[in-house]
Amino acid sequence: MPGLLRDYFVVLPDSVAGHVVAGRLPASEAATGVGDVLTVAHPSGRPWIVARPLVRKVSHLARGDDALVLIGPDRVPEAVLAGLLEGARDRAGLERRLARLPGLHHVVARLSGEIWMRGTASGLRRIYHARHPEAGTIASDRPAVLAHLTGAPLDDGALALRLLDFLPHPLSRRALWQGVHEAGAGYGIALPAAAPGTAAAPGPREYRWWEPPAPELSLAEGARRLGDAVAASVRAHVGGLDRISCELSGGMDSTALTFAARKTGPATLSLLTVAARDRYSEDEGWARRAVEEARTSTPATGTGKGACVPGLDHHLIPAADTPYFYAGLASFADELNDEPLPVAPGRARAHLLLSRAHATGSRYHLTGYGGDELFLGLPHTYQDLFHGNPLTAWNRLSALRHQLGWPLLPTVKALADRSPFPRWLAGAVTTAPQPVARTPLLSWGVRQSLHPWLTEHARALITEEFRAAAEHAEPIDPWRGRHVDIDAVRMGARHFQAMEDIGMTIGLPVAAPFYDDRVLEATLAVRLSERIAPWRYKPLLAEAMRGVVPDALLARTTKDHMASDEHQGLSEHAEELAELWTGSRLAERGLVDARQLRRLAAEPFSPVLVEHSVSSTVAGETWLRTAENAWNSPQLTPTNTAAATATTTTSEASL
Repeated sequence: MPGLLRDYFVVLPDSVAGHVVAGRLPASEAATGVGDVLTVAHPSGRPWIVARPLVRKVSHLARGDDALVLIGPDRVPEAVLAGLLEGARDRAGLERRLARLPGLHHVVARLSGEIWMRGTASGLRRIYHARHPEAGTIASDRPAVLAHLTGAPLDDGALALRLLDFLPHPLSRRALWQGVHEAGAGYGIALPAAAPGTAAAPGPREYRWWEPPAPELSLAEGARRLGDAVAASVRAHVGGLDRISCELSGGMDSTALTFAARKTGPATLSLLTVAARDRYSEDEGWARRAVEEARTSTPATGTGKGACVPGLDHHLIPAADTPYFYAGLASFADELNDEPLPVAPGRARAHLLLSRAHATGSRYHLTGYGGDELFLGLPHTYQDLFHGNPLTAWNRLSALRHQLGWPLLPTVKALADRSPFPRWLAGAVTTAPQPVARTPLLSWGVRQSLHPWLTEHARALITEEFRAAAEHAEPIDPWRGRHVDIDAVRMGARHFQAMEDIGMTIGLPVAAPFYDDRVLEATLAVRLSERIAPWRYKPLLAEAMRGVVPDALLARTTKDHMASDEHQGLSEHAEELAELWTGSRLAERGLVDARQLRRLAAEPFSPVLVEHSVSSTVAGETWLRTAENAWNSPQLTPTNTAAATATTTTSEASL
């Protein structure tokens, strides 16, 4: 039904009240035969973790009162879990052991009476917590579940923030419901046990479990580490599966994953390419070259030159079959994301691609999402390089400046700027026009202009949120470039959730291996002067995949864009957009001017829409309508007492 989460887990306290809360969780979809609820118990037998992992797997091992639960794409064998848990006397010791695994899992552990949990450093997996009036602190990977259990109302300040094109750290952590809190990426929460004779445990304590690695490796050393991390992440998702699929756009990122997936030896590998409407697009040609190379080069399971990968299929989706952006706005109610995501207007396109992949019989679909954020190198990183090697930094920045058309004096001024992060954050939104394309980007992020259709109320909420956050804000990393790099990865990982949820709707797991923590760490560990260069395209990825991807494909230095499809979508779906703003929920909350939005829907090529994207506002409106309809069903989840007592086995649940 609309707004019903298909995938979640909840961590509950060991109390009668916690047991009662477990019975109020959204029920499984018995009618479809999927979504069975799995319960892991406290030593007392009461529910500890209640999970509904449609496409993920739950691995669990208990040794006495200590226990470890990993929730991720692959089942972790009991022997591996035992090696992780046994001998780990504290959280730090267990974290050191967990670094041996691909960084894709939610981790929930109980050690020496303390329960703690965390997601991933990349932000792909997140943890939220809230205070229940009877049970105390409860936690989940889904904020909407906590809002449902605690009766939390929506937070207009957090909703107004989502009407921006993107949210910088730390505002991206603002959950959409009052009283629901997100532990930042790289942070976890610890829940101390209740003291003897007391009813409730103390509140959660946030701790930092991840630090970016020092950039000390050479390009060659870093490439070896990155290649190993990518291969391990791909295996964790699709290793051992007979039928898998990859999105092969033709770009370097998707091409790299295609050849990495081929090395896992599936019986059938389906490659899907969406043809572009733009006659100047190069992606389709590069995708065809990649398919030909995959069919003629030595495969992982082949016997020599010229052998073919069995079952290698290429599916080219004609441009005429591909929806424009903003198509199918009424179908957004199928998935309740954790938050409005600016990528949502492309849902119909993503749904088509994943549906075609599912039709091939694929059991897992891989994408190259995250590659741009990791490997392109944002201009802000030249600030970091300037501190250690000013001559090299200026030579490279000069080349970049000429490519981007940055004027000399503003570039020098931006490079010399030493404004602290809180000061930048306080002024990161403005009512002034959008910064021109030739504005040097060397600060802590990009300054944004407030969209003209936002009301004064929305503008006041947004500016107050930024002001309040700036009072206590600390950057992700003291170095500007690393701060921006990591924030960009985490922002992309949040956006990828929309793809995962569409895949769950279809019944196809979707993965982005580049958001693996080990991949992020390998990238950040490379010396900056070798990781980025204005005259080389993604040099670290190219070197990491050398020997896996044919050299001819690693030589590409261009990237296609789909801006024309988005602008044309405003025209093609003008009526749908006008209807969306009729009875707008955002307008009812006083956040947008619906009349102005309806007027702009009738003028899709207005200069206002050239300067300001409406995608985040569309995402906010469609998300709000879905969130309002969530959990109208009276069905509740029955307590599974049999599963609650099975605390010493490794369990898994998947489609």
